[in-house]
Amino acid sequence: MKRETILVIGANGQIGTALLPRLQALYGTDSVIGADLRQPAQKSGIFELLDATKADALAELVQRYGVTQIYHLAAVLSAKGETDPLGAWNLNMQTLLNVLEVARIHQVRKLFVPSSIAAFGEHAPKFETPQTASLDPATVYGISKVAAENWSLYYHKRYGLDVRSLRYPGIISYQSMPGGGTTDYAVAIFHAAVQGQPFECFLAEDTLLPMMYMDDALRATLELMEAPENRISVRTSYNLAGMSFTPAELTASIQTYFPDFTTRYVPDFRQAIADSWPRTIDDTVARNDWGWQPEFDLPRMTQEMITQLSTIYQPSIPTF
Repeated sequence: MKRETILVIGANGQIGTALLPRLQALYGTDSVIGADLRQPAQKSGIFELLDATKADALAELVQRYGVTQIYHLAAVLSAKGETDPLGAWNLNMQTLLNVLEVARIHQVRKLFVPSSIAAFGEHAPKFETPQTASLDPATVYGISKVAAENWSLYYHKRYGLDVRSLRYPGIISYQSMPGGGTTDYAVAIFHAAVQGQPFECFLAEDTLLPMMYMDDALRATLELMEAPENRISVRTSYNLAGMSFTPAELTASIQTYFPDFTTRYVPDFRQAIADSWPRTIDDTVARNDWGWQPEFDLPRMTQEMITQLSTIYQPSIPTF
């Protein structure tokens, strides 16, 4: 076991729910503290209630446990953020600044602050979007992520804080329900299919977006955090790619297991958000710096999602 004490803020979210057990396996259950506004549905290991907008509460937690690493995963996501832009901005930025300051003051050794493909906007190339593309996002979530990237770079340059980041594509997982993101259709569609229900998609059938299976996202996160500091050349946020597909392509992939499954396309306000994002991502810098390589493509991801969700919804039916 590696000797660290790790705090995961936003531990009840999509990534946090899956990341906690990975960190516990790597560092030991007693060395990982989950924290969120509410208790988790299933508690495992140490968990603390935390409002990360309260800097004093965060500082007390870091001091009490002697935290050496923080994963800051708390955020209002893209679609949900558009329903209350100022509220989303205030929460996303206040928690970020609190984490950066507490990490600086209390000499936290390493900090992970995720970004997103939402940081890109209309002036970034849509295909093979490069690491250094223009960042002019169309959502308050994206605006907050660009600000977070720049604040992270600032704290690294001015204070030497070891902040690391990934621009996540849409993340697909079975461990938690969708939480307000524009790519959440690619999670919800599997829940419908496994339960034998038709699906209504809020994006058009030909909307191509970058996606990633959770296992790859977790592995990328841990590989980045474990990489030697001299291999980290990007202190804003690394581009990260897994696969890109459309809702129609995902539906066809699911139909190889459930031939009668159908999807109805009813685009809503989230279509404009999706249209502002890249179609494919160039993550050459991450591959060159710390050896990133995805393992899941669309067929493998589809099989894994259906297998895992079948054990939840239809435990008596053999898995695929």
